[in-house]
Amino acid sequence: MLTIDTDRVQNKWVYHTLKRTLDFVASFMALILLSPVFVLIAIAIKGDDSKGSIFYSQTRIGKNEQSFKMYKFRSMISDADSLRDELLKYNEIDGAMFKMKDDPRITRVGRFLRKHSLDELPQLVNVLKGDMSLVGPRPPLPSEVEQYSSVDTQRLLVIPGCTGLWQVTGRNDVDFHTMVELDLKYISKANLWVDFMIILKTVQIIVKPNNAY
Repeated sequence: MLTIDTDRVQNKWVYHTLKRTLDFVASFMALILLSPVFVLIAIAIKGDDSKGSIFYSQTRIGKNEQSFKMYKFRSMISDADSLRDELLKYNEIDGAMFKMKDDPRITRVGRFLRKHSLDELPQLVNVLKGDMSLVGPRPPLPSEVEQYSSVDTQRLLVIPGCTGLWQVTGRNDVDFHTMVELDLKYISKANLWVDFMIILKTVQIIVKPNNAY
């Protein structure tokens, strides 16, 4: 398993400054351009399940183990969180992460949104605020971080992202330990060109989905 050179990562200040600038500009423009899409998705969510809210927020862990609220379009029934513990026994991924392909909590519209990664669009607000970047390791749940080893915790050395090397490599076909390896590989080699290529592949996946669920 890869061990990150912490000093080397933190000393890439030119890259991190440029990345933050590009994140701010890109997320601001995207929120404006995609506002009609937001409206259409909101109508679809309410039409499918009028009881719940349009948006969903969840506490996640970011850089240096700082917590923040991550935003998404709601893709599950309104009381989904209360049912999570009952479904843990059906977890299909080893390690500190929960994934279930046929999760009964996902709504009909939610399944479409997840397949095309459209439920993630509100995270552009997180990027604008600086909680997240466009590219980086996915931010874990607090309960997942509690199970992290010292190696896994290296994922939290940088600002988490909306997309990353894990998502464009295999996403739900990749187990937790491979996801960690991919994230650490990204952190050690990250630069603007790597970020651009990951964003490009992410756009391709939105159009032609991989195994997202």
